[in-house]
Amino acid sequence: MKFCKKYQEYILGKENQLPAVDFKKLKKILKKCREDFELHQEHDGQSCPHHCSVCDGTFFPSLLKEMSAVVGCFNERAQKLLELHLASGFRKYFMWFKGKLQKKHVAFIQEGKDLVTYALINAVAVRKILKKYDKIHYSKQGQAFKSKAQSVHIEILHSPWLCELMAFHINLTEAKIKSNKVPALFEGCSLNFDDDKPSLSCELFYSIKIDIDLTCSICLDTVFDPVSLTCGHIFCLMCACSAASVTIVDGLKAAEPKEKCPLCRKTGVYEGSLHLEELNILLSRSCHEYWEQRLKTERIERIRQVKEHWESQCREFVGV
Repeated sequence: MKFCKKYQEYILGKENQLPAVDFKKLKKILKKCREDFELHQEHDGQSCPHHCSVCDGTFFPSLLKEMSAVVGCFNERAQKLLELHLASGFRKYFMWFKGKLQKKHVAFIQEGKDLVTYALINAVAVRKILKKYDKIHYSKQGQAFKSKAQSVHIEILHSPWLCELMAFHINLTEAKIKSNKVPALFEGCSLNFDDDKPSLSCELFYSIKIDIDLTCSICLDTVFDPVSLTCGHIFCLMCACSAASVTIVDGLKAAEPKEKCPLCRKTGVYEGSLHLEELNILLSRSCHEYWEQRLKTERIERIRQVKEHWESQCREFVGV
């Protein structure tokens, strides 16, 4: 079965109408473009240029809008699912009372699996339609568009929520699930420590493979209390605060917009940073001794920063 038909069946088969890449419409735009240029080529003998008003005026704006809607929907649903899983204390009982925690662990995994399938099949749709664009236009504009999509945070395979779902799957499987009847969220999803370099990897359908490096590029150790910046790079919370010139008390949200990511040097990446709680749980279980050691070291540093913060506040209050 061709991908276009399979994709259409998938989208139409969803009970809830979810945002999607309009693969069929985009193919029609490209088909019209090719027919127009073939007609012109018969008259003037010119080959198809790298740019054309037909595609650039409708194709890319449509795709950009659809990708934005897809990644927004995915992030929102993943966030809600993981909030339910991580709920504790009074909030957990409140959610239970409202009936939101009646799901069994099997249902949690199935919902996560549905989310991942939704993300991946749309990622494949984008990959295939951009490949077709480049084939028709004899260009690399489709590949360049991928970089643009990543820079504006609508490349779904770079969403930090996908990383969180991977960690969520391993956490739930290892800690809660003992039955073989439970559906797998990912096939071959694992936390690896090859050559003492930690990574989260997963092999997915249509030859998509995700490898997430879990080494903090600042302290050069396994990320501790990890956070993902909006550019997609992951650091220890303490290291990220240091790079953003803020204290742990102020938090990353207080960083100036001009502050840059230590790796890609992009600005404005701290305000929308995400604390990777599922990944934090996974690493604390998998690297217990290392985690305890880092916890003691960072607790001392946190106490020092909190003390300096309150001393500064007191001096300002008394006018010293």
